[in-house]
Amino acid sequence: MIRRIRMLMRKEFLELLQSPRLLGLIFVAPMLQLGMLGYAVTTDVKNVPIVIVDGDRSSASRLILERFSASSSFRVVGEVYRPADVDEYLKQGRAALAIVIPIGLQDAIEGRRSPITQTIQILADGSDSNSSGIALAYAIGLIGDVNRTLAIERGLPPGGLDARVRVWYNPELESRDFMLPGVLALLLLVITSNLSSMAIVREREVGTLEQLNVTPLGRWELILGKLLPYGVIGLIDVLLVLAVVLLWFEIPLRGSVWLLLGGCLVYVLCTLGLGLFVSTISATQQQAMMTATFFFLMPMVYLSGFIFPIENMPTVIQWVTLLIPLRYFLVIVRGIFLRGVDFSVLWPQFAALAVWGVTVLTLAAVRSRKRA
Repeated sequence: MIRRIRMLMRKEFLELLQSPRLLGLIFVAPMLQLGMLGYAVTTDVKNVPIVIVDGDRSSASRLILERFSASSSFRVVGEVYRPADVDEYLKQGRAALAIVIPIGLQDAIEGRRSPITQTIQILADGSDSNSSGIALAYAIGLIGDVNRTLAIERGLPPGGLDARVRVWYNPELESRDFMLPGVLALLLLVITSNLSSMAIVREREVGTLEQLNVTPLGRWELILGKLLPYGVIGLIDVLLVLAVVLLWFEIPLRGSVWLLLGGCLVYVLCTLGLGLFVSTISATQQQAMMTATFFFLMPMVYLSGFIFPIENMPTVIQWVTLLIPLRYFLVIVRGIFLRGVDFSVLWPQFAALAVWGVTVLTLAAVRSRKRA
């Protein structure tokens, strides 16, 4: 019995050695992922984009601005002079926090004005509950540090500055409100890309691809005939997931459901095109599954902002994330669910998805072996 098992093991190893592409998937892909994700996967909060409203324009307000600018946890993306000017920063996702310094802060610290003007307001975008909660703690701690510095300079006991927090879009900082819309994007990616990645490979394995090659079907007719059924399946899954998210978990949908479905259509174009491209570079269904999982699905999950904020990643990795369609769809789905934004805000993400989908579909069509 041991001899038979040993011979069977030898047979399996020989088959693996005869497939260099599969060996590459087994050994090279994990090392590449470890090297990339080792830098990207972190729960630390760094480079949080903030906008500062400096209504006082005094030495005290400049000290606050300098402390936030010097901190590695924050990145000042704008300085405005009216609280109303921060609305677009938070709504468009250009800033995660807004620090509002009131008029008369310097006079209040020196005792020449009502203490109420010593209240510094912190406005937070709660749509990313995990990062916002940590960033708020950092911001409050930094303002406390400024408070101590001002007290030492003036020989007064600390406690002059008061930070008041207000959270937008997700006041309770519910992580479920942030994660479940992202799950919709993730499920759509996994289902449609895996199904479509088997499309050409399965025909090749069972020997029917050659039969399709001699039919009058054109290249794009074959591609559409292969992809449309999986696109329909993906959209049905979208409706089912939406029903569960809205009715069972009661996640608020503040934006347009039609805009969300339109985003899903463009996103499905990308995921189906990706699956078809994988099928054109794979010889077997096993290779197609492993290629899709190791080289595309796993990196997309970790580098898209689904779990770990992109702002925390090294600059090189952030540039890599620009090639990931899931990144753009997450902005769309979370923006519609939590912020209620419209197409005028999300059009760059729609455009990026459309370009990505058309490009990958074209590459898949060029690589396909279909002959007229």
